[in-house]
Amino acid sequence: MKYHYLFIVLLLISCNRAKDTIPLQETNFCSSIHRSDTLSLSKELEGISDLMKTKTGVYVLEDGAGAMVTRAWLCEAAEKTIDIQYFIFSTDNIGLIACDYLVRAADRGVKVNILVDDIMVEAGIQDILTLDSHKNISIKIYNPGINLGKNIIGKLKTLVTDFRSANQRMHNKTFIVDGKVVITGGRNIADEYFDYDHEYNFRDRDVLLLGKETQSVNNSFNEFWNSALSVPVTELSNDEGENISDENRFDRLHEYACNPENFWPQIRTRIENFSSTFPQIMDSGAFVWVDDVSFVSDAPGKNDGTQGLGGGGISTTALINLVKNAKYSLDIQTPYLITSDLSKNLFREAVQRGVKIRILTNSLASTDNVEAFSSYQTDRKKLLATGIKIFEFRPDAAERMKIMTGELQAELDYKPIFGFHAKSMIVDSKIVVIGTFNLDPRSANLNTECVAIIHSEQVAKFVQIGMDEEFKPENSWETTVDFNPDSKVGAGKRVKTWSRKILPKEIL
Repeated sequence: MKYHYLFIVLLLISCNRAKDTIPLQETNFCSSIHRSDTLSLSKELEGISDLMKTKTGVYVLEDGAGAMVTRAWLCEAAEKTIDIQYFIFSTDNIGLIACDYLVRAADRGVKVNILVDDIMVEAGIQDILTLDSHKNISIKIYNPGINLGKNIIGKLKTLVTDFRSANQRMHNKTFIVDGKVVITGGRNIADEYFDYDHEYNFRDRDVLLLGKETQSVNNSFNEFWNSALSVPVTELSNDEGENISDENRFDRLHEYACNPENFWPQIRTRIENFSSTFPQIMDSGAFVWVDDVSFVSDAPGKNDGTQGLGGGGISTTALINLVKNAKYSLDIQTPYLITSDLSKNLFREAVQRGVKIRILTNSLASTDNVEAFSSYQTDRKKLLATGIKIFEFRPDAAERMKIMTGELQAELDYKPIFGFHAKSMIVDSKIVVIGTFNLDPRSANLNTECVAIIHSEQVAKFVQIGMDEEFKPENSWETTVDFNPDSKVGAGKRVKTWSRKILPKEIL
């Protein structure tokens, strides 16, 4: 058990570094920014309102800039509510730009609710309280006590006395506008999920849903928001905030987001033009009206804890059933691949009944999580023995030049490393799963997760094109019993990975 505590304490130290206050800008950048005051989401959706009652519109967001532009435009079009639920909400460039859009929406009277998991809050308490001080913005923290709201003694006490609870995190990611349009999937709110980081970015995937099944997402958000585990941020600090009565307290945030060095003008232009792009998207073959879409989310707390660090959840059961019922093929993408006896047996049984299984995960060279890779590395040969094929993502994947935004390519004279973060599955070329679930014990038993299960050959075909591309040699290495690409990295990272083998896989 001592290694459990060591791991969490180290995680605590790394996650408890509050970001600096927003940098002061020297120039009035916002005076030159044009903003539309005429956008209305209900008007934009007027022509499809009848379809939305009986079907769910599905559009897969593959590239980071497109996922960012869509969120920003929806903030500008929002009329009533924006409900946000994320595991990570950083106050880096993307996070501050997102906050700018949320504050401006709140200024128009839109009610903004933000729910973030405690362990990955990467902002100072004063900045959070300032944002929460807006009359139309409410912020809650899920399962606090490890990061916010306690001193170091209190945090360590929580770890010692309730280890399981401290490890139960909210990994759900949903972005809901006016209760009508939803974005869910793998992306958190931080630079690297939207092709905005200059050194390391993620290949990720979200899905936009509108229409019938969005009600299930609304219900899930409300369940989390009203849970006793979700605590208003004002209850976690004795401070009231340093400047909450200052009517100009958001000016520095706005100026930061208006600065073209922080928010590329090309991206802003895409947002301004999105109203004409949106109808084109809906008329494209990539936007599909689907009869059968299910949004599956774990309940707050995941399970009752009677099985220790195990116990599963609603999302775990749903994915197990999909694997059990697969007849021909399973293509899976997961950034972390840590298997239990249960999952190995599921794959072995599927292969034995004729199902071809391919899994793409990170290589040691592309991963951002050597702890998770260490556990996968230990079991890699056992996993291959089940009969599945494993591919490991290349940090120099050729497809990054297609996925990486043109704005980033124009900004840099070198190519950032790409890691893999998408969590997707295609079953028998007709069912697509896009969500937050990693193939690891933490997603299976501890973290709350959510997935969209889409029964559509057309959507499956679209996602399959990207997956097939990523299985190619220029984008991933095929790992076999006789070959793995671990040697593609330096000795330092290999030693670091080896040293993490002391950690129990149950908490990875």
